[in-house]
Amino acid sequence: MSSVVYKSIIKVADKFVPAKLVPLWNHPAGPKTVFFWAPCVKWILVIAGIGDLKRPPEKMSVFQASALAVTGTIWARYSLVIIPVNYSLFLVNIFVGLTGFYQLSKIYNYRRGLAILEKKRNYL
Repeated sequence: MSSVVYKSIIKVADKFVPAKLVPLWNHPAGPKTVFFWAPCVKWILVIAGIGDLKRPPEKMSVFQASALAVTGTIWARYSLVIIPVNYSLFLVNIFVGLTGFYQLSKIYNYRRGLAILEKKRNYL
């Protein structure tokens, strides 16, 4: 049932696509496929990760940041080996991974600073 609805929508939309955008529209990773829409929706993770950059490091989750970093890295690699190669998926996953790694570095630096302060207190 849903494929019938989808095909009907695409058939109608095909008529409105400008000639210059037809190659993109019909591309194997174009708007007619999940290869296009999945990366578009995944940008929400990047936006959420950027929003977390304002969060104090003591309230950040190592597990969440690690999950972003690892999955971003794995899926970035995957997006270059699948057919069709999906550069939009690659780009969004690079940003997901970078966001995770940045959060991890922020947490690490905060905890290292706490450890240094603790050593100074114990020394005095």
